[in-house]
Amino acid sequence: MTNFILIAVCILSGILVKRYKALPPDSFKSVNAWLINIALPAVALKYLPQMEWTEELLLPLLMPLAVWTGAYLCIRALGRARTLDKETRAVLLLTAGLGNTSFIGFPLTQAYFGDEGLPVAVFYDQVTFIIISTLAIFTAVKASNGGSFHPRATLRKIFSFPPFIAFILAFVLPEYFSFDPILPVLNALAATLVPFALFSVGMQLPLKDWKTDRGLIAFALSYKLVLAPLFLFAICLLFSLKGLTAQVSVFEASMAPMVTGAIIAIDHNLNPPLANKILGIGILTSFFTTFIWSLVLPAIG
Repeated sequence: MTNFILIAVCILSGILVKRYKALPPDSFKSVNAWLINIALPAVALKYLPQMEWTEELLLPLLMPLAVWTGAYLCIRALGRARTLDKETRAVLLLTAGLGNTSFIGFPLTQAYFGDEGLPVAVFYDQVTFIIISTLAIFTAVKASNGGSFHPRATLRKIFSFPPFIAFILAFVLPEYFSFDPILPVLNALAATLVPFALFSVGMQLPLKDWKTDRGLIAFALSYKLVLAPLFLFAICLLFSLKGLTAQVSVFEASMAPMVTGAIIAIDHNLNPPLANKILGIGILTSFFTTFIWSLVLPAIG
């Protein structure tokens, strides 16, 4: 219950700050800068060195890639049916292809599956984190460069992306020294991810004019909240993949669009209004759809 209250309070705080102009209109950019440069790297350095690799984790390893690939194929199909500019295609992929697997995924997983489900959720989130640090950045850079691909510039963007640097360091540095002395600092910095990210969402949440993009919003959220987890659920049934790992993996795949994906789109000026609408409406809608999935998933328990 505490996690649900935290989500509501932080989003509402952002909405009220925006509504009553308590901060300058672009203040959310400073919050986003903290998230990308401080909070997300701290999360990587906190969790990745503690991960234990097992064969059972193959499922949460592949599912985030399946969600991203499915989103890419669906957006290509949509592009054949109607004209989409490169910015809109990128926003759809960065929102529909990435799930909010940490600051909403973790508390919801704990609420529905208990503490036993959290390790699977953490692993799923780290794979999503890899996609953010590579494919998502590649997508944003390519779209913001006029649709062209400049290998050197793109690689420079990827390897200078702070969460990606932290991801590499999280695997390399523990071989030489323990993170235990700095763990309290990492815990404190990582703890800012949830409230700051939700506050940023609230500040950017569209309170009007969402109907102008309702077709694209419906497309992105129908895929992310229903079709993607439904496909993965069917795969689990088809191949008799059952147990807590399968349940939590599909559940994580059903999460709302990821804040970081939207932040990347906004930072690269890729149709920010659409990114905010998909993100905000998706988070609110996901509380209902994840409840429905929690009722369905015992079929693969």
